[in-house]
Amino acid sequence: MLYYEERKDLCEVTKMMFDRFNTNAAGGNISVKVSDKHFIMTPTLMSQAKFCRLTPEDILVIDREGNVYEGNGKVTREFNMHCAVFDTIPEAGAVVHAHPKESMVFASLGLDLPHLTEATRKLGEIKTLKFAPATSVELAETVRSYMETRKDTLPVATLLREHGILVVDTTLRKAYDMLERIEYNAYVNIHAKLFQALGIYNPNSVEKEFAYNLEE
Repeated sequence: MLYYEERKDLCEVTKMMFDRFNTNAAGGNISVKVSDKHFIMTPTLMSQAKFCRLTPEDILVIDREGNVYEGNGKVTREFNMHCAVFDTIPEAGAVVHAHPKESMVFASLGLDLPHLTEATRKLGEIKTLKFAPATSVELAETVRSYMETRKDTLPVATLLREHGILVVDTTLRKAYDMLERIEYNAYVNIHAKLFQALGIYNPNSVEKEFAYNLEE
């Protein structure tokens, strides 16, 4: 089997993503660059049909054109969005697309996600991109255009309007780590707004200048 260990690891991360509500049965997909010619990727309907309980045999080995070399499933129609990232950011090693519960609030409302946790600040910004239909060429081009502005700043994350999130980093584990950081940051943001509404928290009275660790 080609890339057995990498496919096994992708199965583990995919299950973790589903079990921890970082995506839902409506979808999500992950791709990893494993060589100059090949990517491994979760198959279409991985969430709806299998609840992200994948085996290494389910993971697809594909090339840039979407030709399948190994794997039991079919290529997701969102592969074009992943290609837009890999084509634009040569250093990208993994792309995680998910529908995380807390971050979806910001994506659905078209709001950028502010940083209230140190762990996400190295991203620089977490924008919500303009709406484009899921799996469409328009969405892939919207992602490509944004990645052009961020191609020298890995890791990168962006919200997709009413859709979900994209996280890009050099490795699968780093990309998934950042997904969880962002989701915790979204949780903190939502509760901070509740505290603000109750008069417990005033963002204007909080010290804002700290020496953040942007390497961790």
